[in-house]
Amino acid sequence: MQNMQAALWVVILLVVLALAFDFMNGFHDAANSIATVVSTGVLKPTQAVMFAAFFNVVAIFIFHLSVAATVGKGIVQPGIVDTHVVFGALLGAVTWNVITWYYGIPSSSSHALIGGIVGAVMAKAGAGTLISAGIMKTVTFIFVSPILGFLLGSLMMVLVANVFKRARPSKVDKWFRRLQLVSAGAYSLGHGGNDAQKTIGIIWMLLVATGYVSATDTSPPTWTIVSCYMAIGLGTMFGGWRIVKTMGQRITKLKPVGGFCAETGGALTLFLATSLGIPVSTTHTITGAIVGVGSTQRASAVRWGVAGNIVWAWVLTIPASAFVASIAYWVSLQIF
Repeated sequence: MQNMQAALWVVILLVVLALAFDFMNGFHDAANSIATVVSTGVLKPTQAVMFAAFFNVVAIFIFHLSVAATVGKGIVQPGIVDTHVVFGALLGAVTWNVITWYYGIPSSSSHALIGGIVGAVMAKAGAGTLISAGIMKTVTFIFVSPILGFLLGSLMMVLVANVFKRARPSKVDKWFRRLQLVSAGAYSLGHGGNDAQKTIGIIWMLLVATGYVSATDTSPPTWTIVSCYMAIGLGTMFGGWRIVKTMGQRITKLKPVGGFCAETGGALTLFLATSLGIPVSTTHTITGAIVGVGSTQRASAVRWGVAGNIVWAWVLTIPASAFVASIAYWVSLQIF
């Protein structure tokens, strides 16, 4: 009985750690949803985070749990995951998030979590226990999501420029200040729908591994879903202002029309990925869209040095979080 209680406490602590990661995900990625709408002056920072947090949570009613299923059951072979693996995965992801937040680098919380899972699993049982199809979907979209965001953002900008080429700039600015609320809301929906599900997936993985949920269940417990969406919404409310500055101003200067095009292109990419059950980086997506919008003006409008530093962070995210996760896995064996 005592062992069972100890196991229960370990599970509870890991769920709390997972929700802390989810909160940090919202905190870290708040910039993705609100950077453009703040930098263009459409909303004040406090208004923007409340607005984004609301749509993060509303996403619970919009999207099927396809991404949660991929993370929970499509990354690692059944029977491999245990509490040590989950602890290692979460600690690896949280550590990388803290480092990149501190330095104001918009890296991917999603890929930090995937990297954490990969590192902890490899430390326990080797690469052969990973499900290659699930890993490849995620890795492929490291490249696809920013490219798709770039293409859709730039195409939206070209389309809008042609449609409104005869309109007065002041009138265009006025219209798109209003329309940017629609695009920012859509992007926040996509952010909540894709990112909250990653934490749902890892908690689901934990509950299956410890026997609290059957492996044959087609969805996780309702409390898991609600708590994860609430956690990411709260994280977004607190915001990550260091990264807002990078995303909203340092890559390229945006006007409301550019913000609308970037957010719309990013939102369409997230909706597509979530419907396919692919855990993508909202950071990669919106960065690609912002660069796409900036590049339609002129290549010099994009600060390619800043964009290049961000790409390096993307490249390092999975191996860095995997490395920390593998160490955390071995440490956990000594603790519980």
